[in-house]
Amino acid sequence: MNFKIIILISLLFLSACQNTTTKKNIPNPKPSDKDITVQPSDDIASVEKENSEGFITDQKYRNIGFTLIYDDMLIKKKQINIKINNNELEIFHKKIFKNSFVKITNPENDKSIIAKVISNKAVFSDLYNSVITSRIADELSLNYNHPYIELVLLSKSSTFVAKKAKTFDEEKQVAEKAPVDGISIDNLSSSVVKKNKIKPQKFSYSIKIADFYFKNSAENMVNRIKEETNINTSTIKKLSNTKYRVLIGPFNDIKNLEKSFDEIKPLEFENLEILKNV
Repeated sequence: MNFKIIILISLLFLSACQNTTTKKNIPNPKPSDKDITVQPSDDIASVEKENSEGFITDQKYRNIGFTLIYDDMLIKKKQINIKINNNELEIFHKKIFKNSFVKITNPENDKSIIAKVISNKAVFSDLYNSVITSRIADELSLNYNHPYIELVLLSKSSTFVAKKAKTFDEEKQVAEKAPVDGISIDNLSSSVVKKNKIKPQKFSYSIKIADFYFKNSAENMVNRIKEETNINTSTIKKLSNTKYRVLIGPFNDIKNLEKSFDEIKPLEFENLEILKNV
């Protein structure tokens, strides 16, 4: 009887030792991705990436605002320093690499077109997000008085862009070889403009400075604008509990808008946009 009790006690002791050893060998569980909570930084909600030369490399780059429609008179008035072929689907942009492709959309009618950036050395007013040809303006039926567009940088890895690039080059070769005798470019341009004539619209736009996660960050930005400029029309628009937009305006004419745009230029904001008030 005593012998059975001794054996039972021994078995219980060995079992306890084994459990202890097993627990010691179990590694501490690492937190999974689901367990990790990322706290938003007290920064701008959306910032485009730029390389050391200042060119945009983020394929999600988007800007909405006014574009400058090229005309030879702009050269004479020194509003731009480089000529562009108005018959091509080409644009100038200050921060997008040459030979990149962009999608340009007219928000008024949702017409879109793919264009090629042929230079980032052009000098023109920062009020405009790009310089486009009159061909692009006509195909998008833009309002020449208020040429308002959305510009999106397309990924180089896109199959569509690769095909478009090939089509673009082929089209250019055909255009260069095509005879032009007997064709009046002036008459063609005037007929297109008449066809795409748009009724005058009320001018009402605001400058979007940035979107912020926190209200106090937006308030700090408004205070900075008031302290470092003569602008007193900056406001905060609450879009959600985690999105606060800082705006300047509204503006009822393009001259005052451009004046304020130039005044905030020294603050070096990343990606200013011009939003139409509805």
